[in-house]
Amino acid sequence: MSVSDFSTLPLQPALLQNLADLGYRQMTPIQAQSLPVMLSGKDVIARARTGSGKTAAFSLCLLEKLQVDQFRIQSLVLCPTRELADQVARNIRTLARGIHNIKVLTLCGGEPVSRQRESLQHGAHIIVGTPGRVLDHLQKQRLVLDALTTLVLDEADRMLDMGFQPDLAAIAAFLPAVRQTLLFSATYPPQIRIMAADFMQQPEQIQALEEGDVASVEQLFYPVTDENRLQDCINLLLFYRPEASVVFCNTRQQTRELATALKQRGFSVQALHGDMEQRERDQALMQLANHSTCVLVATDVAARGLDISALDLVINYHMAHDADTHTHRIGRTGRAGE
Repeated sequence: MSVSDFSTLPLQPALLQNLADLGYRQMTPIQAQSLPVMLSGKDVIARARTGSGKTAAFSLCLLEKLQVDQFRIQSLVLCPTRELADQVARNIRTLARGIHNIKVLTLCGGEPVSRQRESLQHGAHIIVGTPGRVLDHLQKQRLVLDALTTLVLDEADRMLDMGFQPDLAAIAAFLPAVRQTLLFSATYPPQIRIMAADFMQQPEQIQALEEGDVASVEQLFYPVTDENRLQDCINLLLFYRPEASVVFCNTRQQTRELATALKQRGFSVQALHGDMEQRERDQALMQLANHSTCVLVATDVAARGLDISALDLVINYHMAHDADTHTHRIGRTGRAGE
């Protein structure tokens, strides 16, 4: 038995059996480093890239602590986007399928408040949501977190980038003072340290750098001019012929213009930006995931939580404004060692 086997963890038999049934035996570096600490009850700041297995890490911690017979909200997971929240909720449900009667509820913008209000009236064990909608339910007393034991801030750096700091601070006022807080972030800007001071008690810091983080993503730089930028992008798509790719632009207008230009040249392409309705965004992501679309032209904010397991190519049509954003962009590919 390896020290990185899930079976070495103090997890209940139902969770261990489900992990084995799912084919999960060896922990990823972030799981191996963070799970023992989280299961001991300590607050944790974990720095790990997208696709490293962080969702399974904090999900197993939540499920191990959960008291199913206490039908009250015991865990809250906050995510920057609805897409990521939906992904996290699905993963929790998958990992929890060996334990009966666990209810996971998502609370995100872009969905009818009335439906969420009705679901809350029937209770839940775990809430996964976006800060704005969760705060709305708290302020209107539709959501009560008196029994909360664990708070998870997923992709905390992205939530700060998207301006959620005031909402997060307001949510904190509704939480029990005694709780475990887990913070996951791909980057560690100074604002994260400020957030940690407000939310956490003597957190243990963990940084998991996987061997494949650099080797699995080949980065190529092409000097271009505005005049040949479009043609060079077309040439790259024709040369690599990816089954699934994301092309990043810095503004919504640039995203619309590039998507239109690529469509006119025969590419199967969808745009993804903040002006789109949630239904349109979901459809674009679905078409990329099932390969009915091979090119997604997106802004950084719109691509948060993008979970495509086999993304062949990322093109930075315009350079990111900072290194952290660049890290998130290229982290869409080369995931899970691919």
